[in-house]
Amino acid sequence: MIRRWFKSLGPGLITAALVFGPGSLTITSKLGAVYGYNLLWVIIVAALLMLTFTGMGARIGLASDQSLISLFRKKWGNAAALIAGISIFFVTAAFQAGNTVGAGLALSESLGQTNGLWIVVISLMAISLMFFKSFYKILEKVMMIMVGIMLISFLFTLIIAPPVWSEVMAGLNPSIPQGSFILVIALVASSFSIAGAFYQSYLVQEKGWEKGEAKDALRESYTGIVILGLISSMIMISAATILYPKGVTVTSAGDIGMALEPVYGKFSFMVFMIGLFGASFSSLLGNASIGGTLLSDALSLGRNLNGTPVKILITLIIIIGASIALIFGRLPLELIVFAQGITIFAVPFIGLGLFLIGNDTSIMGSLKNNTFTNIIGVIGLLVLFTLALSNAYSLFNA
Repeated sequence: MIRRWFKSLGPGLITAALVFGPGSLTITSKLGAVYGYNLLWVIIVAALLMLTFTGMGARIGLASDQSLISLFRKKWGNAAALIAGISIFFVTAAFQAGNTVGAGLALSESLGQTNGLWIVVISLMAISLMFFKSFYKILEKVMMIMVGIMLISFLFTLIIAPPVWSEVMAGLNPSIPQGSFILVIALVASSFSIAGAFYQSYLVQEKGWEKGEAKDALRESYTGIVILGLISSMIMISAATILYPKGVTVTSAGDIGMALEPVYGKFSFMVFMIGLFGASFSSLLGNASIGGTLLSDALSLGRNLNGTPVKILITLIIIIGASIALIFGRLPLELIVFAQGITIFAVPFIGLGLFLIGNDTSIMGSLKNNTFTNIIGVIGLLVLFTLALSNAYSLFNA
């Protein structure tokens, strides 16, 4: 039974891997280093919201033979499908550079050579994976390995430097320390990914789950998000245990690797860079797969991961990310602003669409949202609109 569960875990782990990238790693580390265990509760809230919307995505994938983009088109017209697909494509493309830079940095700092060289190598490696006969199976295995690397790396930290568990439990009591609000918003935004939840419906269908297997499919989907929450929690707890007492603040992802030197000795930097590479490369692949698949579907070109249009668009996102990384060496502020501008209008709309379809009895049947899911779903939508308004205020008052 355990072997069967492990083999069918793919969709949830892919969602977890694509949501947790180098940005999440840096934000979570910084919150732990600066505020100790005080904001651990934020991870629990974000994970609950992600669980709820990921469950909706999975159940929609089970309930209908049509893709989620096709359901948008059916309910609200072709314009709605195009807006959803194009918006997610541009958001994933705009932030792809961060994943590419993170993966390149991990290898250049560990193995030498320039960051640019590794960016090219990593991008070519990611593109080459699509030319295997069954891209989904390759993607699934790569994601599981990357998530495994992250789990082992950060679990090792907790074993060697255990926290005071009574203080950890106190961090589950909601509070927002002075000066932390912007980082709290960033953590929720990076952990509560509507694009990832949306894509879950595609992964469930790609995996071949049937309606009668809803219980198994949902269990695997939820397990992936629980793993995401565990990884985030372990990083924050490790940073709070090791860095917070020393007053070390995290200004970049590499800082935490140097700060762990007393724990790992001469291997600390290498261990952390393995974790950074795992977070970056898994998000690079998953991020590109989301944008490419959804845009192809929105353009009525198909949604199969092995289909040529999907592979071309996935490749395009990887190339865009690599080009931005090579030209600027980082994610340019202009692209962050551009992506945020799209997010203001697109993400709440997409989340609302997901919620409405999840409540459509004609589509969902017995898999329709229950009362508890709707309560948490409404809270999630309020969070999305709050994040959108916060981004809008920042953009127009910058």
